[in-house]
Amino acid sequence: MKIILRILFVCGIILSQVTAKGADAYVNALVLYQDGKYKKAYPIILAQAKKGNKEAQYLLGTMLEKGEGVAKNKQKAMYWYKQASSKFSYIREDNKKHKLKRDSSFSNRLKNQLKYSTSQKGANYAFTKVDLSTSAVKSKMMKILENSFGMQPYKTNYIVPFSYASTSYRRHFSAYLDSNIPVEWQDGVAYDSHIEAEMQLSFQKPLIYNLFGWHEYINFAYTQKFWWKIYDESAPFRETNYMPELFMILPTSDHMDKQYNLKGIKFGYRHHSNGQEGYKSRSWDRLYLESIWQWDNLFVSVQTWYRIPEDRKSEAFYQGIDPNDKGDDNPDILDYMGYGELTIKYLYGKSQINVMLRNNFNFKDNKGAVEVDWTTPFFNSENTYWYIRGFSGYGESLIDYNRYVNKISFGFAFSRGIF
Repeated sequence: MKIILRILFVCGIILSQVTAKGADAYVNALVLYQDGKYKKAYPIILAQAKKGNKEAQYLLGTMLEKGEGVAKNKQKAMYWYKQASSKFSYIREDNKKHKLKRDSSFSNRLKNQLKYSTSQKGANYAFTKVDLSTSAVKSKMMKILENSFGMQPYKTNYIVPFSYASTSYRRHFSAYLDSNIPVEWQDGVAYDSHIEAEMQLSFQKPLIYNLFGWHEYINFAYTQKFWWKIYDESAPFRETNYMPELFMILPTSDHMDKQYNLKGIKFGYRHHSNGQEGYKSRSWDRLYLESIWQWDNLFVSVQTWYRIPEDRKSEAFYQGIDPNDKGDDNPDILDYMGYGELTIKYLYGKSQINVMLRNNFNFKDNKGAVEVDWTTPFFNSENTYWYIRGFSGYGESLIDYNRYVNKISFGFAFSRGIF
């Protein structure tokens, strides 16, 4: 712990924007703090925190939370933690005069998008909507906001070397419908093993912040998922899915936040395909709307979507005559993927539990999916986690979106998303 504090202190000396005299005083305060002379260190750290030194703000929050050199005050501690979690000092809690002023000129806001800092401002403003009253949420937010480059994790990034399905998967062929596969190929349709490996890479890039003056920010995100039959003889990749998207998150008003715990509204466009051709091709495009809620360590998001319609392919395609006809690859995909999903995420100490529920709301022919995953640090690692996931339902992969699958997976995660 002392080593971490020393590193933090050194970073504070390098990065804080203070005068030389102030820096010397701050160094002395850090020495006093390490020696346990909290009362002498407190006024200097307080002064530096007020000047915008983020490390001093975080340390001040710790002193107020633990009562080191000053009376315990959790409310003030949370205030300074929030200041430290933001990289821009214009964010203030319950202090209207420090809030970001809206630039009335659209052209000026457009020019500001060329500055790197605008994307950071958007993410940081949105994160101040998150309630940091519990240590698990506070720790999670600090790790996210410590990231200093443009790319950020989006969904969970993981490698799963062992994923077992209750039934074997079938091969699909570009030139043939599943019902028209030649007889001599039938023996080789099923893959050898029920076991495979999985990987997911997912990141987002903040693009624009506050262009319309609503504290909104616009992001590009990309997710790619692989299913690898590594335990089969030729070890082929069974399926690869690609999911680029563009979305906007609009933080809610203080009233909506305090009254209903609604943190933000997210809406965007998402493309989802497997990059194949002929009868192996699967793709669909949708617009989605999502609400994001928080109650202490519990995060809930409700997402609904509208599929962008495509033209129906010719009868020759559905008869197995013309595999290259253009049009809708999967006209019945909503019957299996439904019209939305509910996601619940709970932070339990250093562990995180996620639950995803999806349904088509057709009670005569009901279909959907349930997914539960659990992550916990890998031998106290800061960025590697044990990862266990269970899945039951339709839509696990695009190639088999209409196939019911029960699956259990074990592996390692390298990031954990909340939103």
